[in-house]
Amino acid sequence: MTVEITVGPPQLVINQGDTILVTDNDGQIPWPSDKGLYFLDTRLISSWNIFANGVPFELLNSGAITHYAARVYLTNPVIETEQGDIPEHTLSLVLSRSLDGGVHEDIDITNQGMKAIRFNLEISARSDFADIFEVKSKHIIRRGNIMTEWSADMAQLRQTYRNKGFGREVNIRIANNDTQAVYANGRLSFEIDLAPGASWHSCILYELGDGKARFEVPKECIEHCGQSPVGKKAADWKRGVLKIRTSNEEFYRLFDQAVDDMAALRLPFEGTDHLQFVPVAGVPWFVALFGRDSLVVSLQNALVYPGFARGALQILGSLQAKERDDYRDAEPGKIMHELRRGELAHFKLIPHTPYYGTADATILYPIVLHVAWLLTGDASLIENHLTTAENCLEWIDKYGDRDGDGFQEYETRSPVGYENQGWKDSGDAVVYADGSKVKGPKALCELQGYVYDAWLRMAEIYAFLGKLDKANALRSKAKLLFHKFNDAFWDEETGFYAYTLDGDKRQVMSVASNPGLCLWSGIVPPERAERVVTRLLALDMCSGWGIRTLSADHPAYNPYSYQNGSVWPHDNGFIALGFRRYGFSTETARIAREVSGAGSYFSQHRMPELYSGIECTETNFPVQYLGANVPQAWAAGSAFAFLQAILGLQPDAPRRKLYVDPALPDWLPDIEIMDMRVGEQTFDLRFWREGDKTHWEALKGDSKAVVWRSFATANRLMISDGAQSFS
Repeated sequence: MTVEITVGPPQLVINQGDTILVTDNDGQIPWPSDKGLYFLDTRLISSWNIFANGVPFELLNSGAITHYAARVYLTNPVIETEQGDIPEHTLSLVLSRSLDGGVHEDIDITNQGMKAIRFNLEISARSDFADIFEVKSKHIIRRGNIMTEWSADMAQLRQTYRNKGFGREVNIRIANNDTQAVYANGRLSFEIDLAPGASWHSCILYELGDGKARFEVPKECIEHCGQSPVGKKAADWKRGVLKIRTSNEEFYRLFDQAVDDMAALRLPFEGTDHLQFVPVAGVPWFVALFGRDSLVVSLQNALVYPGFARGALQILGSLQAKERDDYRDAEPGKIMHELRRGELAHFKLIPHTPYYGTADATILYPIVLHVAWLLTGDASLIENHLTTAENCLEWIDKYGDRDGDGFQEYETRSPVGYENQGWKDSGDAVVYADGSKVKGPKALCELQGYVYDAWLRMAEIYAFLGKLDKANALRSKAKLLFHKFNDAFWDEETGFYAYTLDGDKRQVMSVASNPGLCLWSGIVPPERAERVVTRLLALDMCSGWGIRTLSADHPAYNPYSYQNGSVWPHDNGFIALGFRRYGFSTETARIAREVSGAGSYFSQHRMPELYSGIECTETNFPVQYLGANVPQAWAAGSAFAFLQAILGLQPDAPRRKLYVDPALPDWLPDIEIMDMRVGEQTFDLRFWREGDKTHWEALKGDSKAVVWRSFATANRLMISDGAQSFS
């Protein structure tokens, strides 16, 4: 007998823009907890509860109906009143909420009994105005003053926080009901009098402010939230992105939910065009601008929505460091890591203003520029961002290579900086074979691959611009790095690459997933690729639900840790692209199948940031990491990486070509992609499997522009024909 198990966090989360609401599944915010209504990195509501005559309601069911709206169904236990007891389950209470700049809350109560009832409906809402960093760390310090003002005439409760030049506020306004609201003893209350079958409705509007202005609340009640501005924009966005159709329901649902998650994680950011968006990292903790995350997500989403790359290149370029600032780990040319806008950042009590402690974002920037140009064919991208990319190249040589040995190393200079600055950035993520922490500066293997890739991609851009001397110089540097890397990082005995070089330039041979990213960047010689692939797929590394971050045989392995044995979907997506780049199509499909299979266990097929590295067995199911962000942009983007790897999609808009190299596995026998944009062309393509071979046809678009080319030759082509004509 097959039993369907659904795994997910025990909470209800919705978000839109800078506004995030995290509640228990009953729609309430317990105190103390890390749940609440967050806005601009500040918790504006820290406790919210609803009662009938002081008695809490009971949960029936709840769920998010979109990323920005949710409904909660509650009922009552026995409630004692002057008129007699209200029997249990007599009241139907429906809480409905939708977000935009603020929160529109609908409260609907129906008397399902046969007698008239009267009771007081009470809502308790408190605000601690805590910085999101302090909430997450469970160490909250009050620095300013909170004031509460109740206006009976206007039926509104205003709660404000001021600390010198920093301010936040939430204005709670009652609307659309004829019942007089009363505020006393920290609670809003309404006297409800209902005949049998009668209903009562009220809107409660939460207007959020940053100390200077309040932001508009959605006007529409929940039934019409799809017609709200945010609802219409989300629908328009989804209509315009790449879509798929397949007989494999599991992969379809994973992909479709990933598209919805990316809609939830779009953030219009000051300085970008109003039609452009920057992807945020994840909900609830990382609704902010990140360098690495925005660039990685732009790479994953390039085929689905290239607009992310446009937005990321623009806003990250505008924040590129111009001077050295050790407190923020900033150096000229460096791309930022994280920007925060809460109280701690306002008073510079944290370095996130922005903080620049990332070793890879600066290298990824020119890679994203090249990918965006290949997909769009828009030469203005190069014109607008070439200077930023060249500053990145200069940073790679001058600051990324700290000791002049030709490799990228990192080590924080800030007293509050991050110990680890690759994508595995937890403090205990980079370990020696005995489990102890690696001594820095650290030269992660994947950083060298990123530089190799960035130099080759920038060489192609220079060739396009007719700057052949610069193109050839970068190719020469890439060739030299290729040989230096493979001499210094390869271990012939184990057939694997070192995780990193430590501060004494010694190999750290802990078996981790990082060398898989070297396959993605193309810095691995073809004759070594099979040994790397085989090692990554060994039982200690591959859980059956994806490749672990660290070998299960390592002393530091913990399947429930953040980055020492857990499985990260985005990591597997890039590793799958690396497998395919070297011609390992069967192994690519295996990884895609394992991760998408894990995704089928999670609520709504929504991929979490990470999950446990426990072994896949008939009696097991994936276990979500405690505190994982859901939705999370990297995790959602893994579905897009798997699609590209399986179909071998290689857009080349400057040459008006879409190259394909499909290799459908037996578990994915057919797939159609619709509305794929390559430059000014739009394609619908059908792929299907007959026997062991995959066939394809163009259903829409210029069929002559769709050409087969081996996905495995992409990097080598970049070296050989970078100087050819792009006309």
